[in-house]
Amino acid sequence: MSASPEAHRLQPNGAIPNSKLPLLVYREAVAPGGDVARAFERIFAANGWTNSWRNGVYDYHHFHSTAHEVLGVSRGEAKIQFGGEGGPVVAVQAGDAVAIPAGVAHCNRGQSDDFEIVGAYDRGRDWDVRKGVPAEFEAVKKAIAAVPAPRADPLHGETGELPSLWAGVPEAPPGVA
Repeated sequence: MSASPEAHRLQPNGAIPNSKLPLLVYREAVAPGGDVARAFERIFAANGWTNSWRNGVYDYHHFHSTAHEVLGVSRGEAKIQFGGEGGPVVAVQAGDAVAIPAGVAHCNRGQSDDFEIVGAYDRGRDWDVRKGVPAEFEAVKKAIAAVPAPRADPLHGETGELPSLWAGVPEAPPGVA
């Protein structure tokens, strides 16, 4: 299991806000073989990343304005573009995971027939699907600013690098869980 994630910084891209926080790619986070999906679900939940699901990645640019998301590749491989049109395309395969800050767009740019991911959200927060509609930009920026900093790295808990790499995100404002 690789401890240090790759960090990708993405600038705003039109009506897609992206984030000042880096996108984190964890290579070989879970060893392939066995029930990789269940392994990701257990690891994520143990570190406070819940509200999980299994599926794929939408084939259009979208982001979440109400939650930070983690994706664990349980089967197959894919190329995922981050940050909107012109953003980096990152190849992922079974065992890899990606921590996506609220506001960072992602889009499936091709996958193997058996591709599956496990998704989860910091503290099980409710999530939305945004597509970068210009008229929603200011409201989306406010929603993203209200998303609290994760308490733990989705893979390595309190000893992981995510909290320090995402430092500067305030705790939730009063009344926000």
